[in-house]
Amino acid sequence: MHNIRELLAGYVDGELTPEERAAVDKALAEDPELRAELEEFQKLKEVTGMAQYADLPEQVWERYWESLYRKLERGAGWILLSLGAIILIGFGLFQAFRGLYLNPDIPLWAKIGFTAAAAGLVILLVSFGRERYFAFKLDRYRRVLR
Repeated sequence: MHNIRELLAGYVDGELTPEERAAVDKALAEDPELRAELEEFQKLKEVTGMAQYADLPEQVWERYWESLYRKLERGAGWILLSLGAIILIGFGLFQAFRGLYLNPDIPLWAKIGFTAAAAGLVILLVSFGRERYFAFKLDRYRRVLR
């Protein structure tokens, strides 16, 4: 069985199994020090249960969301993330194509099929990106939600 002191927090929170709860009840009946410790846990739970996080005033959040620094920071972060992803994906594709085309054991039809599928995927991704950008630029409500 666990050390009874280790079970006190679970006892206060009602998280013990019936066997653990019975063992704690028995120990509490026999040990006044343990009862005092349990009372401290109960007081601590009561105090922390009443604690609330202080929310920032709405004006502080509005100034933050409208700040130029935040916009530059987010923009620079997205640009660097995108650039890094493009470089890594490009390198991976280069290595894949290199391995594919330099391997004489792979038939020509498989090389052509892989190239066609990859080109189709790139065209679809570019098309999707252009469509999302176009929709974003024409969205009349995007300024309202900021």
